[in-house]
Amino acid sequence: MPDRPPSKAAAAFLSSDFRLYQLARVMVIIGAEAQALAVAWQVYQITHKAIDLGYTGLALFLPGLLFLLPAGHAADRFDRRRVIILCYSLQCVCTLILFLFAWHGLTRIWPVYTVLFLIGVGRAFSGPASTALIPHLVPKEDFVNAVTWGATIFQIANISGPALGGVLFTLPLHSRLAGAPIVYLFTILTLIWFVALMLKLTVRPGRMEHRELSTEVILAGIRYVSSTPILLGSISLDLFAVLLGGATSLMPIFAQDILHAGPRGLGMLRAAPAIGALLVSFTLTWKPIRRRAGALMFTCVGIFGAATVLFGLSKSLPLSMLALFVVGASDMVSVVVRSSLLQLGTPPEMRGRVSAVNSLFLGASNEFGEFESGLTAQWWGAVRAVVLGGICSMTVTGLWSVLFPKLREVDRLDAETLLSAREQPGGLRVQEDQI
Repeated sequence: MPDRPPSKAAAAFLSSDFRLYQLARVMVIIGAEAQALAVAWQVYQITHKAIDLGYTGLALFLPGLLFLLPAGHAADRFDRRRVIILCYSLQCVCTLILFLFAWHGLTRIWPVYTVLFLIGVGRAFSGPASTALIPHLVPKEDFVNAVTWGATIFQIANISGPALGGVLFTLPLHSRLAGAPIVYLFTILTLIWFVALMLKLTVRPGRMEHRELSTEVILAGIRYVSSTPILLGSISLDLFAVLLGGATSLMPIFAQDILHAGPRGLGMLRAAPAIGALLVSFTLTWKPIRRRAGALMFTCVGIFGAATVLFGLSKSLPLSMLALFVVGASDMVSVVVRSSLLQLGTPPEMRGRVSAVNSLFLGASNEFGEFESGLTAQWWGAVRAVVLGGICSMTVTGLWSVLFPKLREVDRLDAETLLSAREQPGGLRVQEDQI
């Protein structure tokens, strides 16, 4: 057994596969974030309509809805590593098509939506497989540490990606390469890097679900989540809080029309939540959540809504960045708690299908939330849409604390505690033949 460091803050990194996977992941997320900025700016420059920014999120979300059941089943039925590699190879092809669109000066947006839909298909299948892969990379006792470090690395990429995307977008290059094309080329390189490192993983998580394909097997993930209050409550809380309170898709409007900060200002706005989340995630690696995890999550989701309101009212770039910093910091706590609940409260053979349900909720809160933000901004204006969304997010938090008392009462983030919380009101327990 390798010697452990004096502190367990970096325990997950003792696993070589975990180190390799996170090295691959940080680059591909940077590329994806840079690409998201380029797509948003390109679409808004073509149409100058908030609703068209919303449609970019809808195009990414719909595949998650359409392929929810087969995606979860694929993650449990096949080698999760191979599923991930195939999906990211598809995304690489899609990004190449976006590059060709930008290179030739495309002035229509429906082809962009078509490609985004295909990217969404890749994400719909890779999301559950990626989430379910993590427990294979580290010992069980290091899982919460792995989740925290995974979230930390995600936020590092979230900081770097938008900022780098803004810089690349404004480089004084040849006219046909300047702007979106150079960003897409960078994203292609990160996708190739990711696939190459994934091929080097030694872990081979083979078939987890051994039962024959049936409606019962495919629907097992939905049944399990709906029968487990702590999972249903945490996933749906994130869904409605972020769906109503998210403002990511409207940042091009705030950057250009309200704050007058341009593409680099947009990169700064996109990076601000990640900076807040990064600082919190580093704190959690050294001082993990030990008690009252559920109550802490509810508190932080409420702070998320309040900071969203502040961002909507701000007319100053520094104040807007501060508000988004708090948004990211508060959301980070929710991410760690929710991810731990999802994996530690789910049997290994069910993690793909349960993760698919979670991916659908995440897509609804993020990508479909972008559509909702674009639609409400089209009706009421960007400022009113963000402010009302933040207020609604705080309202949902209060309601959910009453509707899901078991989630509010979650104390420790360990498998024994979370599995014991599967007890249903009235003495009912999830039956083993359902999982």
